[in-house]
Amino acid sequence: MTTDMGSPAPGLAEIRRVRPGDAARMRALRLEMLADAPLAFLETLADAAARPHHEFAARVAYTSAGPSNAQFIADPGGRLVGHAGGTTAPNEPGLTVIYAVYVAPTWRGSGLLGELIDGVAAWSRACGRPELLLEVVVGNDRAYRAYQRLGFKDTGVRVPHPTIPALTELQMRRPA
Repeated sequence: MTTDMGSPAPGLAEIRRVRPGDAARMRALRLEMLADAPLAFLETLADAAARPHHEFAARVAYTSAGPSNAQFIADPGGRLVGHAGGTTAPNEPGLTVIYAVYVAPTWRGSGLLGELIDGVAAWSRACGRPELLLEVVVGNDRAYRAYQRLGFKDTGVRVPHPTIPALTELQMRRPA
């Protein structure tokens, strides 16, 4: 089933926290993310592709449990089609920082982004962190508008991109 825009209908992918058994599919998704949006993530496709599988597996195992770092995936059964991570903010105990948000191109516009953010938000609240923060590259208007529709507000804070000096990111916040 698809929406009138040709995107898969929301609810057709299970949104859940990663499990250790997801490592191979998470590696494939990570490589897809980096190929599709090379400026959006903090490593290159070449670096990720060169990383041994056991390192992906260790990362997935680490983020599959506990209150400090989590990864949520969209799993329609088969290849994974979306991801959103959340981690603690060292200087703000009530804040979860959202990272590595991705929706596969054929699923964009389906509502999957909101479902992934809702997964991180529920985990954040359960961990006692009532606020979410994310960063968007200045000029990525599509992502900026999508996060606005999900209730995020531009804080006015601008920070340098952590790996590409020519880029700036803007911070957005909302309640979890």
